[in-house]
Amino acid sequence: MKKEKNCPSSCTKKTSIGGQALMEGIMMRGPEKTAMAVRNPQGEIVIECSETKTLTRAKFFKLPIIRGVFSYLDSMVLGTKCLMRSAEISGLEEAEAELRREKEEKKARKAAKKKAKNGEAAEIVAAPESENNSADETVTKVEQKTEEKKQSSAVINIVMAFSVILGIGFSILLFMILPSFLYEGAIYLMPFLKNGNSAIDSLIKSVFEGLLKIVILVGYMAGVSLMKDIKRTFMYHGAEHKAIFCYEAGLELTVENVRKQKRFHPRCGTSFLILMLLVSIFVSFFIDPLFILIFGFTPVLVIRILIKLLMLPLIVGVGYELIKLAGRYDNAFTRIISAPGVWLQHITTKEPEDGMIECAIAALNEVIPDNGEDNW
Repeated sequence: MKKEKNCPSSCTKKTSIGGQALMEGIMMRGPEKTAMAVRNPQGEIVIECSETKTLTRAKFFKLPIIRGVFSYLDSMVLGTKCLMRSAEISGLEEAEAELRREKEEKKARKAAKKKAKNGEAAEIVAAPESENNSADETVTKVEQKTEEKKQSSAVINIVMAFSVILGIGFSILLFMILPSFLYEGAIYLMPFLKNGNSAIDSLIKSVFEGLLKIVILVGYMAGVSLMKDIKRTFMYHGAEHKAIFCYEAGLELTVENVRKQKRFHPRCGTSFLILMLLVSIFVSFFIDPLFILIFGFTPVLVIRILIKLLMLPLIVGVGYELIKLAGRYDNAFTRIISAPGVWLQHITTKEPEDGMIECAIAALNEVIPDNGEDNW
């Protein structure tokens, strides 16, 4: 395999293949195919493949900065879809449904006992049938399930779209609106933070909100990492990174080779998040000065939040371009911009089990193009 320019000594190529940790599995997205490898309740690896859909867009939408916005939205939609599907394959939804059924049966039995004690006729709670009594009933149930799946497809698409919108909305609330309100609250409690000089006040405001954003992000990640299911997902995240590093190093994709690799990748979604956050902090420095220069007065809280929302596509686009640079080159600049993301990956990636590495290898093998045209 040909060694590429600006690639570390341990690397023989930079691949455009990326992935995402799922519920008990991993999704890998290559230039031609997208694959999911998820373990079902029986411990088997279930692989599902599809063609990587690249939407045809005008050249304008492929320009730097602008392309990042559309790539981000595509990734969110695909990631949400794969996450929902992995929950089905891994049996998570069935387990939750079974738990609900058990709770309902338990309540029914308690109600029956209570009636019996009161001298009333107790209702008999029938146990669910393990098998149908006839072939006709079996056919009917299969037909019903098929029809239910058809009817639920539209609902699933709606839920998926709602999840994406909710995720974006939650991020805006958490990292744009909340820090601004907390700053206003801090000014009310500590008036000395504001001295009347618009330039200094703007700087203090940006620094205060920026630090709050970082604390919120790190605190949120650290908090959810304590949850059992999320911790396992972060372990799959580590397996995904290790597998890609192994492939980029030109080594055979085996559990032993993958296990030896690093779990911190500069092209990670975590790095993208922290880069967007840092870009938003930088952009915030100029909101008040430019507004004062143009309109002659400091923007009120609502206007400042609206300006931030309008600047969101620019922030996403710049973050995307920076992550592309970090993934393609290895120099002092890219190491500096990659450092915050690598630090945060100490929380969002964990050392995987061998079974998780097997999932990563299975998904990656499915999406490696035969012609080798997956260079970053």
